[in-house]
Amino acid sequence: MNEQRVALVTAGAGGIGRCISESLVSQGWRVFICDISETAVADICRQDGIDGAITDVSDPDQVTALFDAFQAKHKHLDLLVNNAGIAGPTAAVEDIDPDDWQTTISTDLSGPFYITRSAVPLLKAQQSGAIVNIASTAALFGYPLRSPYAAAKWAIVGLTKTWAMELGPHNIRVNAICPGSVNGERIERVMNNDAIERGVSVDEIRSTYVSQVSMGTFVDAEEIADMVLFLANDMGKRISGQIIAVDGHTEGLSNNFD
Repeated sequence: MNEQRVALVTAGAGGIGRCISESLVSQGWRVFICDISETAVADICRQDGIDGAITDVSDPDQVTALFDAFQAKHKHLDLLVNNAGIAGPTAAVEDIDPDDWQTTISTDLSGPFYITRSAVPLLKAQQSGAIVNIASTAALFGYPLRSPYAAAKWAIVGLTKTWAMELGPHNIRVNAICPGSVNGERIERVMNNDAIERGVSVDEIRSTYVSQVSMGTFVDAEEIADMVLFLANDMGKRISGQIIAVDGHTEGLSNNFD
């Protein structure tokens, strides 16, 4: 009998991460999540098949503790989903506070590095597995007023390509998913911040976002989870080093109101 597959999902207690975690469990996986919200972690861990720990992925000591907790529960790892990230500030480059820059880079770029650095020995031990990095369409275009976020997500694409080359000989696949605007609380906050910065209504921001998508719509978290499942299973066993947009085809992120 095959051993039950195990996934680690960062920021797995809410939003896209929770959807990914629950979708994996529905397909027979066991999932270990981490998140910074104690309440959210406690809530999702009530479900069968999900365990977790409170972790700030930008803190390498907390990441070490996370993997200690993971290995106390599980003896192998089949899938890592680097989902943790924050939106960062919405401001022109000259107005971005250096602390906000550093916080965004620490979470959105250093976090996936710390997590992957600790996960790779487990994947190499069994000479198989997959890593899925959740990037963004901000990794494909310039993104005015979102310099730290764009910088981090472009860097995630570079890491994805690099890690795919490093880990391919060990039968470990590495891909990145670039979600477009995903329906939910986070995109609502982003649009609200954008509206405040530009001095226009949220409806105008929403209309501009949608107008830059060929299919004229936002995407749902379930659609991101479906792509994770595809890449994690045998259907995607020869897919690596790819940057896959799930976004209805974003044509640009100019957000041009002139």
